[in-house]
Amino acid sequence: MSGTYYFVIVGHNDNPLFEVEFSSSGREVRKDDHRHLNQFIAHAALDLVDEHMLRTPNMYLKIVDKFNEWFVSAFVTASRQRFIMLHDLKNEDGIKSFFSEMYETYIKQVMNPFYSINTPIKSVHFEKKAQFYGRKFLTG
Repeated sequence: MSGTYYFVIVGHNDNPLFEVEFSSSGREVRKDDHRHLNQFIAHAALDLVDEHMLRTPNMYLKIVDKFNEWFVSAFVTASRQRFIMLHDLKNEDGIKSFFSEMYETYIKQVMNPFYSINTPIKSVHFEKKAQFYGRKFLTG
């Protein structure tokens, strides 16, 4: 399924730990055009994510908010890190699969003794995995 996606991992202090954008092959990924708007929408949805997190035992919270043409889906890890996905098309199965694979990749990153919890993720391997899963489940 094609479309535009923005994925961010948000830490305990509402700080972004990792962010990446995905776009279908026909569209150009706009790095700076909407980056600030995407960050604003994701940050604004954090309160709703926290509310949904308290009401359900599920890790995958589905669509928690909508802002203009953007849907906001969320996933909460066992350590309460929040994965936020902004997307312009509904793709529940692809997003759920992406979140599951990224959660597994995130666990491997956290288990690295050289990574400090709640700090930005700067691993090239993590970035490549995110790009791969984005192509596989979101834009492929």
